[in-house]
Amino acid sequence: MDIATIIGILLGFLVITGAIVVGGGWQMFIHLPSLGITIGGMLCATLIHFSLPQFLGIFSVIKKTIIAKIPSQSELIQKMVNYAAINRRDGALALEQEVSKLDDSFFIKGLQMLVDGREADSIREFMGLELQYLEERHSTGKKILEFMGAAAPAFGMIGTLIGLIQMLRSLDSPESIGAGMAVALLTTFYGALSANLIFIPLAGKLGIYSKAETTTMEMITEGICAIAQGDNPTVVREKLQAFVSEGRREEVKANI
Repeated sequence: MDIATIIGILLGFLVITGAIVVGGGWQMFIHLPSLGITIGGMLCATLIHFSLPQFLGIFSVIKKTIIAKIPSQSELIQKMVNYAAINRRDGALALEQEVSKLDDSFFIKGLQMLVDGREADSIREFMGLELQYLEERHSTGKKILEFMGAAAPAFGMIGTLIGLIQMLRSLDSPESIGAGMAVALLTTFYGALSANLIFIPLAGKLGIYSKAETTTMEMITEGICAIAQGDNPTVVREKLQAFVSEGRREEVKANI
């Protein structure tokens, strides 16, 4: 679990709320009609832009930014080196008992195909399709969050325009102009806050995790295909270390 996302959101709201309370007049920052226009309008626009299943999947997308299971590269390389050694010593069937020890469905499918005697090209083709569809799903989730991040300030501005129009109707009461202007600007505040503290950062975090997961899946594919080709553990290690920056290769160097 990445608690940085939760900590960042909570601290962000704490800092902004604290500044409002210290500045005084915090009650005027709570205005349900303004909140309804901003958040409700943003949700409706998102529902129009995306399909219902995509819209309802936003909760799993947000969950992905908080709970991400990305195995360490050193552990992954070490596993592949061990599998390569077992394959050369006892054959691919000896790897069948290793399948039950994995909890990654992508890794399990690849290793099972290796045990079943599939050729490297066949394994690469199948796992490449899995990777492609994963990237498409992550791309859709990122687009939803980015759209919400763009729509929230836009509806905030719409709410401000509504407030200004209503305020201009009461120009014959100068004492109400100040309060009316403050309420009108609240929707812009809600939109900017939700976009820049929640939706845009979550989209960025999802993009980072998507890239990390994609790299991990590419490493798994390359490692299993190398084992299927009969490469020795040293070659498997060198191939997988190519995914790591040169400065970190000593850190992830697996034992043979």
